[in-house]
Amino acid sequence: MSDLKALIESSDLAGLNRYIDGICARRDWDELVDLRDRCNEAVERGKQLWGTAQFAEYRLALEAPVKVAFDAGVLADGRGRFALGPLWEVAASTHPWADFVDLDLAPTIRTMIGHERSIRGDTVGSDDVDRRVLLPPVGMALWEPDYPVAEYKSDRADFPDPFEDLDLGWLDLPDPAEIEDEDGVCHALMELVKPWWEDSLGKAEAITVDGTIEEGISALGPSRARTEDVDASDAIAAMAWAGSSGGGHGRRRGTPTGRSGAWWVILEALGYDELPDDVAAIGEELDELRWVLWDPGDAIGGWGLHVGIEDPEDSIAWILSAVDAK
Repeated sequence: MSDLKALIESSDLAGLNRYIDGICARRDWDELVDLRDRCNEAVERGKQLWGTAQFAEYRLALEAPVKVAFDAGVLADGRGRFALGPLWEVAASTHPWADFVDLDLAPTIRTMIGHERSIRGDTVGSDDVDRRVLLPPVGMALWEPDYPVAEYKSDRADFPDPFEDLDLGWLDLPDPAEIEDEDGVCHALMELVKPWWEDSLGKAEAITVDGTIEEGISALGPSRARTEDVDASDAIAAMAWAGSSGGGHGRRRGTPTGRSGAWWVILEALGYDELPDDVAAIGEELDELRWVLWDPGDAIGGWGLHVGIEDPEDSIAWILSAVDAK
């Protein structure tokens, strides 16, 4: 422990990170909790070790038994403010639902973990979560996509890109359609990327038009755009990906939040005032809408979500254009 004391007193951040690596290799979780506590105590004395303390908590969530992380307070509301992702999501990414069932977790945290584990393939009962926390049911509907989930590692996190297989083609856009008053779909689309424009450096705009998707994109200003018609599942995955993120600088919200945001867009576009009892029927109605992923062709790096939804029968379309920096 003398080595640890010296590292703390000298504020040797690189040395402390290597020390944490050694603890995790030994799987000495009590020692890791002790290191976290010592760093927090040092912060109170003016040492700039809050990042090391948070890194220790991240590793506890990622690698330690769930009960250890819970007893250390890692799975509480508001933990991991500057971690690679919310610590409940980090823990849920590497531990099965069975490890969480008997813990006295806060209802919100328990629900988020339950939804995350369901998205990742676990069976989670509806009575195991608080159904008031998130819009969708905890079980996956047959029409839902395989959502892109975060992959947390000891030193990084990967967030799979749902746009890798797109084959966008250039299109000369028609004359713009008339922009209508904002409605529930616009509001739901903007909520998907709220951290991008509220907590980060991005910007977003969502509009409703009386016309087609192409006429709606034109109403945003471009005369040309790259577009591809996609299945509803591809659009849902893209919306969930965006809704899960914090963009370039905002705080990540987690895949369950992204999925819930995508469901909100879907229900608004289909005209539902509330979640129907039979969510299976939503899948059939989704096929009645047209879905387009697009971009203005000038985005280089960073975060972006450009999506169009069209109801051909009612001649109405909704367009979202959102970008954020890395």
